[in-house]
Amino acid sequence: MKKILKFFSVYKKEINETIINDKINSVISKQITNEEKIKAIKLAVSIIDLTTLEGSDTEKKVIDMSKKAIKPLDEPEFPHCAAVCVYPNLIKYAKKTLKGSKVKVASVATAFPSGQFPLKLKLADVKYCIEEGAREIDMVISRGEFLSGNFEYVFDEIKKVKKVCLNTKKKKPAHLKVILETGELGSLENVWKASILAMSAGADFIKTSTGKISVSATLPVVYVMCEAIKDFYEKTGLKIGIKAAGGIRTTKDAIEYILLVKEILGEEWLSPDLFRIGASSLLNDLLKEYKELNS
Repeated sequence: MKKILKFFSVYKKEINETIINDKINSVISKQITNEEKIKAIKLAVSIIDLTTLEGSDTEKKVIDMSKKAIKPLDEPEFPHCAAVCVYPNLIKYAKKTLKGSKVKVASVATAFPSGQFPLKLKLADVKYCIEEGAREIDMVISRGEFLSGNFEYVFDEIKKVKKVCLNTKKKKPAHLKVILETGELGSLENVWKASILAMSAGADFIKTSTGKISVSATLPVVYVMCEAIKDFYEKTGLKIGIKAAGGIRTTKDAIEYILLVKEILGEEWLSPDLFRIGASSLLNDLLKEYKELNS
């Protein structure tokens, strides 16, 4: 536990919600031209993890979604989505459809969305996903343990999942996105702590939400997570990605998150390697706006 508390002291930061909201309003109130909006839309498409995580998901739905991720619009040079994210039992359909494309196969794991499984089963879940063909794993942390102050448990859990991601028979390890489920953490200070904890344990990305609770991604939460990433990078030299997920449905929403990430982390983070948006309906709105701007 002393090691974990040391992380928090090294990265200690004062969280002032009023200042954060003022800074966010300053960023998102900036006017952008139609040309800049078109550029932002293309970027947004390229960083989407096109997602379906419903109990009613079928083979056909995943195949159709995967085809759309490869070619969202029948236009030369128009970007493909970053990844397709599905439940473990549907990975094989995404993998088959996406074969030969540059779209990644992602899967939720570790008893998504609750995380309320024994660690042994969570690790088996991750291993299964990788063996099925997932190249990106979106895991959930044990929020109950975190809120109980058992930070060491959460740290070790992430570390063990990362070890499974690294020890694969594939040429490259699977990327690990750690879902904090920020809507259940209770405060921005806890979001900061969970971000530092996840990055210190080996997360390749830190992700806001599962999209399965009423409060998902918010601009203040992403602001705090970006600040944590910036601080972590300045102290370690490691670039950790950010994924905003849950409730991002419109072009306006996506552009606000893009502006915020750019403001805090810079242009370098505006790529699928370091920035993702998890969404299901967002792509349709982006394509609609793009067509209207080009008509």
